[in-house]
Amino acid sequence: MTNTTAAPVRELRGFHDLDRLIALMTGAEKHAPAAHSTLDALWVLYDKVLRVTPDTVDDPGRDRFLLSKGHGPMAYYAVLAAHGFFGEELLPGFGAYDSPLGHHPDRLLVPGAEIGSGSLGHGLPLAVGTVLGLRAQGLTDPRVWVLIGDAELDEGSNHEAIAHAGPAGLEQLHTLVIDNASATHGWPGGIASRFGSAGWAAVTVDGRDHDALYAAFTTPHPGKPLAVVARVEPKS
Repeated sequence: MTNTTAAPVRELRGFHDLDRLIALMTGAEKHAPAAHSTLDALWVLYDKVLRVTPDTVDDPGRDRFLLSKGHGPMAYYAVLAAHGFFGEELLPGFGAYDSPLGHHPDRLLVPGAEIGSGSLGHGLPLAVGTVLGLRAQGLTDPRVWVLIGDAELDEGSNHEAIAHAGPAGLEQLHTLVIDNASATHGWPGGIASRFGSAGWAAVTVDGRDHDALYAAFTTPHPGKPLAVVARVEPKS
């Protein structure tokens, strides 16, 4: 007998659904400003740029997205749910003891997550290592994206990662910096100049403008890593 049972259909959502999906997450310690600062950039990445789907999360040729700014991950969870990586029925359990959706994403529990996050400053070095690992395997097509906060640039680990990636010509590496004016030290000329002085291609955009974000994300940068600085409203 032929099995005529149809495969389950994932109901994908649109950007207009994200506020509703975030509202389902009612747990404590929501870090709402951190979540909303990343919302537009995450949406454009997953909707138009990243070459990864729920069906290709284990494909060696997939793009990798690393969330370093892991506190306040509701926007990330909402975007993953909207794109079918897991069902939205998981969202109301956010932060609960038995929920896979913790206050920081856990790569062993969250479908689609590439790393677990915790202390700020780890994501960019991990992204550099990921690119080097892909190169060692002869995988030069997958792109590696990492989202960091501007305050993470206060960390020495990120300074070393920036200093290495430019001269090493890590073209597969893409860093998205969410700039909500929360960094302590700053940089002469702004964040983009910090990357540019280390041999990166760097672009600064309005972090709420989807067209500008897409144009920045797809900027050609042959032989160099790319940094996109997305400016949003200052952290209150």
